[in-house]
Amino acid sequence: MGDILITDDERDIRELISDILKDEGYTTRLAANSDQCMKEIANEPPALMILDIWLKDSGMDGIDILKSVKRDHPDIPIVIISGHGNIEIAVAAIKQGAYDFIEKPFNIDQLMVVIRRAMETSRLRRENVELKRGETATAEMLGDSAAFRALKAQLDKVTKSNGRVMLTGPAGAGKEIAARYIHAQSNRSGAPFVTVSSASIEPDRMEEVLFGRQSAGGIEKGLLEQANGGVIYFDEIADMPLGTQSKILRVLVDQTFNRVGGSDKVQVDLRVISSTNRDLPSEIAGGTFREELYHRLNVVPIHVPSLEERREDIPLLAEHFIGMFNKAQGLPLRALAEDARALLQTMLWPGNVRQLKNVVERVLILGENTGDIAAKELPASDEATAEEGRIVLSGGLATLPLREARELFEREYLLTQINRFGGNISRTASFVGMERSALHRKLKSLGVATTNKAGARVAYVEGD
Repeated sequence: MGDILITDDERDIRELISDILKDEGYTTRLAANSDQCMKEIANEPPALMILDIWLKDSGMDGIDILKSVKRDHPDIPIVIISGHGNIEIAVAAIKQGAYDFIEKPFNIDQLMVVIRRAMETSRLRRENVELKRGETATAEMLGDSAAFRALKAQLDKVTKSNGRVMLTGPAGAGKEIAARYIHAQSNRSGAPFVTVSSASIEPDRMEEVLFGRQSAGGIEKGLLEQANGGVIYFDEIADMPLGTQSKILRVLVDQTFNRVGGSDKVQVDLRVISSTNRDLPSEIAGGTFREELYHRLNVVPIHVPSLEERREDIPLLAEHFIGMFNKAQGLPLRALAEDARALLQTMLWPGNVRQLKNVVERVLILGENTGDIAAKELPASDEATAEEGRIVLSGGLATLPLREARELFEREYLLTQINRFGGNISRTASFVGMERSALHRKLKSLGVATTNKAGARVAYVEGD
């Protein structure tokens, strides 16, 4: 969960705190004086520090250590504890960058609440720093299919406005990449892009994470304030608690809010982008999502297509991931053989682009170091798979009479190939080795038709 450095000159206090934290799943290191503390930090910076103000037999007191650590490692949260505490010491510690101040004898439950908050705040800061560092790369939009071109055309239309955008689509389809593209192409591109991961924040912490915290010790900015002037992205907005939804609604109306524990109004200038893989009208009907918030967020709805809706893009995306893993991890730079390209385009991708990325990484790690990636290296995902020149049938297909099995196979095979080529009948006919007119007759006899979906031609079985 995290590595915590405990520095206190009282052995009983050090070990008591350590035992409690270990029971909660944390790992700890102990220091009895400033020399031991600084040595531990030099060896490896901890995820969090618990630091006593007064340290016997030390060249530095807690405030000195606090100043030093905040200078060299500003992201490490430090909780100050002291048996000689007063408001002046607390204010001095907070001004120097301490996360919080707790006076001895402290309440264990109070200490654990502060530690959990500090660890979560630190995690969110790291995530946003990492996201900002990777902003240019993650905003890159890749594809050439009709569905992708339709998506990009819609995104380009909204980049120069401040209109609220709601991105819908299945998990792993690339909704956050689409949000980052909007930000990167907008007049706010130089300002922050801050992600609110609604599903990963504990409900009872959501308001403090969003709005920040104000106490006698000082002010801690929340994600809304950190995003001031830029974009706030609500990832999977349906996971936001109902109580927080009403407060976000007020922020959308007047762009002001109060920090938790504070009374002063905080004014912000934000562009709001949200995303969901759920049916929000159904959530509204079920009482788990506020209808007024939905209408406020859903000013410009944009559908991000699944990988199944843009199968033409799969080889391009796979090659992009191969290059990315070569550059970032030093994995082999391998090309895709034709049979691998074809198989990737016909596989099932319930996890969408995220799943494709994981498959590529696994193949590069476990496969050969040289040569093209062949179909045999890819994970089997279909009921019927090739094995040494044979077709290994699923139990269901093997129990059918030949005529029914052949018809079922032909229907599924042609559905897959048409969707692989984005509904292009000419390219499908060329690949399967049929005249175009003969393919049309075959499709009609099998009850297969095509229709427009997300800007692309998609095959389906009539009557289904």
